[in-house]
Amino acid sequence: MASLQFIFYRLRRNPWLTIAFPLITLVFIYMIFIRNNDSLLGYEGLSITNHKWAHETENTFYFPYASKYKMPKYSYKKKSNWLFNDRVEDIIPEGHIAHYDLNKLHSTAKAALNKEQVLILTPMQTFHEQYWDNLLQLTYPRELIELGFIVPRTQSGDVALAKLEEAVKKVQTDKKNQRFVKVTILRQDSKSFDKLQEKERHALAVQKERRAAMALARNELLFSTIGPHTSWVLWLDADIVEAPPNLIQDMTAHNKPVLAANVYQRYYDEEKKESSIRAYDFNNWAESETGLELASQMAEDEIIVEGYSELATYRPLMAYYYDANGSPGAEMALDGVGGGCTLVQADVHRDGAMFPNFPFYHLIETEGFAKMAKRLNHEVFGLPNYLVYHIEEWND
Repeated sequence: MASLQFIFYRLRRNPWLTIAFPLITLVFIYMIFIRNNDSLLGYEGLSITNHKWAHETENTFYFPYASKYKMPKYSYKKKSNWLFNDRVEDIIPEGHIAHYDLNKLHSTAKAALNKEQVLILTPMQTFHEQYWDNLLQLTYPRELIELGFIVPRTQSGDVALAKLEEAVKKVQTDKKNQRFVKVTILRQDSKSFDKLQEKERHALAVQKERRAAMALARNELLFSTIGPHTSWVLWLDADIVEAPPNLIQDMTAHNKPVLAANVYQRYYDEEKKESSIRAYDFNNWAESETGLELASQMAEDEIIVEGYSELATYRPLMAYYYDANGSPGAEMALDGVGGGCTLVQADVHRDGAMFPNFPFYHLIETEGFAKMAKRLNHEVFGLPNYLVYHIEEWND
């Protein structure tokens, strides 16, 4: 009752309100009961039928779980209760504007104990159930793991996306302690990295074009997903189907800026009639005098791709330094790395080390990244006796 008396008092003191108040009331009635509700969303008068959600315009899919990613709604237009007072209410809900002190964000040898967040990034053109099963068996706490994927806009990419989404939704709707803190799936807007069959994509003639496209995909994925909570970035190819359960703990324990595992492959040896293993990834290497001499004779736009007889560099390849009886923790200094299973301290990427899609000191993509990291004074190492396995390939 007191409020109504106060309103009538204001109306008597301000005669213009006697006219304005009924008009405002009629406008509200018109907006609520008469005007088409489709235009009430405030999108510049456009109908709701023309509205597109963020994931539709960005072609991006988010599967957030943690409450810290849910921000309260708030309008930044200044609000004043003109009917009762002239004070402007400018109180912003707590947590809506976030401040991050990255000086307090660390990457240490005791990552799990210090609750350091790991971002696992995977460019994916084919979804392998073995890859997903291997990912789920990792023992690093899932409340400290974010996942990021980028899928090409191709027919095979559509198939991979459907399978990936199904797998993600199954996990993210499971028990809370089984969910990842966040999962992001991107559709690639740049030139697709999924253009060639398995046999064709290893041909030397297509390496520059193929790996430039892959570099663009990696950069899109990295810059879209790395956040203020990220301490480590684990690059894990979609073809890696077997790794030790303690992979993340084992690799973070070395506390190196860039650290690559040795990628091998299981196969059936027809001559010995038994299962065996063989070296697969030859992108993990140390520089050689021959390699430097070869590069010095190249044009600026030419690249060196390791593992091809046409470009004999005689670089020490980590793949051939595997010792079955050696310590899994043995380290090897490297100058080039692959993307099969490589752990990077997030600050290395924040310092500017990315994946060049152009010849960078005659290197490209992951090997160019290693060169860029070293130019930024970050050390690069590999683990020759620490194996992860690439899926067996079948070429028709």
